[in-house]
Amino acid sequence: FATLASCYEKPVTFEQLPAAAQTYISSNFPSVKVTVATKDDDLIRPDYDVRLSDGTMIEFDHSGALKKVSSKNGISSDLVPAAIRDYVNTHYPEAGFLEYEVGRRTHEVKLTNRLEVKFNSNYHLVEVDD
Repeated sequence: FATLASCYEKPVTFEQLPAAAQTYISSNFPSVKVTVATKDDDLIRPDYDVRLSDGTMIEFDHSGALKKVSSKNGISSDLVPAAIRDYVNTHYPEAGFLEYEVGRRTHEVKLTNRLEVKFNSNYHLVEVDD
């Protein structure tokens, strides 16, 4: 999230975020306030960074699709796809989620036990890093 302070990003209002991003925030964080939202200066495919009052940070792509959601305090398991949630709950029942990231072909979670667990687009385990 170091790019949040970048001079290549400009502040935007909640209403200036793509509709999909607005819906994601409203649905998953109904009582949490957006404290900062920025848009990078890529004119063709700008990304958006959003910081919420509870410390959650969210990144969206140009269309408003989720790229990453994270918080030092942990994120709700409801923000993670069920197949990933089930795998983690089975193999690391004591661990919570700190971050969920959606890549082109992968989904990755960072857990409170310091593991990073990566899945392919079909939610099959690819890699576990510690």
